Amino acid sequence: MNHSLIRTLTLAGLFGLSVAATAAPPAATAVPGSDAIVTHTLDNGLKVVIWPSHDIPNVALYTWFRVGGRNEYPGITGLAHYFEHMMFNGTSTLAPGEFDRVMEAAGGANNAYTSSDVTVYQDWFPKEALETILTLEADRMANLDFDPDVVESERGVVYSERRSSVDNEPFGVLYEQMQATAFVAHPYQFPVIGWPSDIENWSIEDLKTFYRTYYAPNNATMFVVGDVEPKALLARIEHHFGKIPRQPEPRAVTTKEPEQLGERRFVVEKEGVQAPILAMAWHAGSATDADQRPLQLLMSIMAGGESSRLYQRLVEREQIALDVGSIIDAGFDPGLVWFYALLPPGGDPAQVERVIGEELARLQKEGVTQAELGKAHKRAQAGFWRSLQTISGKAQALGTFDVFHGDYQQLFAEPAKVAAIEATSLIEVARRTFRDANRTVGHLRPAAPASTPASEN
Repeated sequence: MNHSLIRTLTLAGLFGLSVAATAAPPAATAVPGSDAIVTHTLDNGLKVVIWPSHDIPNVALYTWFRVGGRNEYPGITGLAHYFEHMMFNGTSTLAPGEFDRVMEAAGGANNAYTSSDVTVYQDWFPKEALETILTLEADRMANLDFDPDVVESERGVVYSERRSSVDNEPFGVLYEQMQATAFVAHPYQFPVIGWPSDIENWSIEDLKTFYRTYYAPNNATMFVVGDVEPKALLARIEHHFGKIPRQPEPRAVTTKEPEQLGERRFVVEKEGVQAPILAMAWHAGSATDADQRPLQLLMSIMAGGESSRLYQRLVEREQIALDVGSIIDAGFDPGLVWFYALLPPGGDPAQVERVIGEELARLQKEGVTQAELGKAHKRAQAGFWRSLQTISGKAQALGTFDVFHGDYQQLFAEPAKVAAIEATSLIEVARRTFRDANRTVGHLRPAAPASTPASEN
């Protein structure tokens, strides 16, 4: 079992979808076998999406819960990530560790991840293990145990993970401070792993309330891809999950981040850091925002690999950075788009920031070339088809589009929608997004050595 913690999922960029200048209207991409997809919603609200794929005798089962850091508030930050651990740690019928032992004995494997928007549990197994896996998943959805000793043990595990992934990880520290600075109202400001004082003080009652609210069937969607027969599978899902009661709908997240009206800056000084890191982030739209597709293309052209504009200038030509990259947070609510640069020891973040600013100004003035669009198109098409080559990729793709866009079928229209974007749209989006007043800039640098007190004579 190797659970992971992530901020959020990008959408179009998750598949590297295509772009080309074309006037053709968007149309669904023909994906073999996609016409056999079946959907069904149980009376208790559990939605099931099944994509039969008989190439190999295996199955991927992904259960998406619509809960993440976005659903938390001061005092309980980090609970969604905590449950990523707790959901493997015992029920009223299985002792801690038995979930993994039973699954592995049946030939299966699992993983999970938490973001600001969702928590996803992933199972992979031979088709003969289907009944076993459904039994395990229904059991932990209905009967999670809250043994005080296990609760405290996992609290320690999460705190240790926070130290390794944030407190002792330079980019983790910078990332956390960027979210806390760029957002002043929306819960995206909270770290998914939780603030230290909250981790120390969750109560068992906090846990039980959170579990009842967010790990209910009506807050979940199950995606099953692989060597299954939908009719028979739905009967077994109804048998295992149909009796789990629906819970009241979770309270809606209604807070909207106000428009940023001026640049924000912060500096983090940390002992043990060997080299500076620069991060620059701008507010952008949610997963369904019309600007998301052009933004994906812009970020690819600017910082997508060694041939990108920023890598070529910062790393190859001027040699003032060791690496450069980008992040796009595309969730239920408006997030951030980032550029970050890893500098050599003694590097000058102000110089790197100036160059990034020059390149963004050039982008907004001159746009992108047809050659850049063409390369993005080829990379994107390859990424789309590569993502659907495996049952795992299919399950992730279905989940991303069904949960964030409300309809898995939009997955198959996405390549054509992106391909219809013209170069002029990229300039317009760049001008709307990369404004100084919309920007937060963060520097992480080595802490200055402590001064040595003068000795007394």
